[in-house]
Amino acid sequence: MRWWLFLMAYLLILQHTNMLYSQVIKQKSYEKIAHLLRRDIVTFVPYVFFLILLLGVEVGVYFLLKTLFPDLFLKNITLAVLYIAGFIYTLSVWLFFYTAFVNYFLDMWIVTTDRIVDIRQMGLFSRTVAELDLFRVQDVTSEEHGLFATMFDFGNVYIQTAGEKERFIFYNVAEPHKIREAVIHLADEDRKFHNTNKKKE
Repeated sequence: MRWWLFLMAYLLILQHTNMLYSQVIKQKSYEKIAHLLRRDIVTFVPYVFFLILLLGVEVGVYFLLKTLFPDLFLKNITLAVLYIAGFIYTLSVWLFFYTAFVNYFLDMWIVTTDRIVDIRQMGLFSRTVAELDLFRVQDVTSEEHGLFATMFDFGNVYIQTAGEKERFIFYNVAEPHKIREAVIHLADEDRKFHNTNKKKE
């Protein structure tokens, strides 16, 4: 039964994400999406292990109580209290995991041929959106820091701009060096496009 609930939740997130694209991007006639970036899936693995650990603790406590205090499971009142406590604990663990998944899945950076859109999901009900024109990009830097980042090829991409917001940061994205090169190329192309339009004017 649980997998049906998580399938429905996943489909709702996908639907919400598709709605989010249309609401945020509002693509221009000449604009195309070049890259849709999220944090690398490797960075979410610790949450999965933490979920397994927390659920394992619940199972361990259950067998420990059943071994040391078997009388607790013979009385209706104490059994009801234990079931309620277990239900609340399980619900809290899954809520924590679901919140972490929503933050992971809905945190994204959309790179088009005209701009970069930075979408930050903070919790279940909070989101910030920022964007910059590619022709304003001044410098792009990529880094892979640490053993796991180097092994699995993920890291940060720092984008220095000429706007009010000094830097845009793509956190823990896959293949950061390739993303840096792609952003530089798109920024150059966008500058040429804007310079051509200015000359025509």
